[in-house]
Amino acid sequence: MKLAFSTNAYLRFPFDEVAERIASLGYEGLELLADVPHAWPAGLLEGPKRAILSAMERNGLTFSNVNAFMMNAVNDARQPYWYPSFIEPDPHYRSVRIDHTRRAISLCAELGAPHITTEPGGPLAPGQSRAEAIDLFVEVLKPLAEHAHNLGVLLLIEPEPGLLLETSDQYLEVAERVNAPSIGLNYDVGHAYCVSEDIPLAIAKLAPQIRHYHLEDIAATRVHHHMVPGTGAIDFPEVFAAIRKTGYDGWLTVELYPFGDDPDAAARGAFEFLSPLMAPANGA
Repeated sequence: MKLAFSTNAYLRFPFDEVAERIASLGYEGLELLADVPHAWPAGLLEGPKRAILSAMERNGLTFSNVNAFMMNAVNDARQPYWYPSFIEPDPHYRSVRIDHTRRAISLCAELGAPHITTEPGGPLAPGQSRAEAIDLFVEVLKPLAEHAHNLGVLLLIEPEPGLLLETSDQYLEVAERVNAPSIGLNYDVGHAYCVSEDIPLAIAKLAPQIRHYHLEDIAATRVHHHMVPGTGAIDFPEVFAAIRKTGYDGWLTVELYPFGDDPDAAARGAFEFLSPLMAPANGA
């Protein structure tokens, strides 16, 4: 397993500086934010793409993931991360999310990253039934999954509290209906804790689907607010033991976007807490 850090905590810094900071703290990988100010796909020219790759190489970093969940560039007044969503009733506004995701998939392939993560459908709109929203979400995902498959990358869904898909079982319902080899799960440990999921059990059950992990801590209240690992209530030794049992050897990306005022301190604290857990238990 390898530790990475998401650039969504570093919105006040240009990408080349972000890469240097993350590498200096000891991380092997970096999750690229497909959004302003780092890599908004709709406005990313060839020069900035080459500069991103150059900064990664210069700092000895590898892409853990491309984060296409957030859409700060659109800046919807309701919530700039969730909206527009895949289940927007307005087809024209819905297409903004769809087109962004398609561009992010293409960017992922161009940069040589393994996959993108995306939202699990936004909150239900007034008068929208869950069944209608699921049907719409599935139909929207199918051509995106095909696009990802054609480019050799994965499209990972990330369940989140308050959105259409909150739990692992809800993810499975959609994944089975889409039935595409390019669809996978981004298992966010903090989100799972918020919805009171049995995390070790879920990890074991979903191991064939999990292609990437997000890590953050959550308070004992289970309120969805990302905290530095080791400062909340999640039992990370138990989580790491569960991941290790599945044989997973991919990326664990720390996601601490609320810490924009001092992202270095948050990233450093997370690294110092999580690094000892990366070693196999008892040297095994």
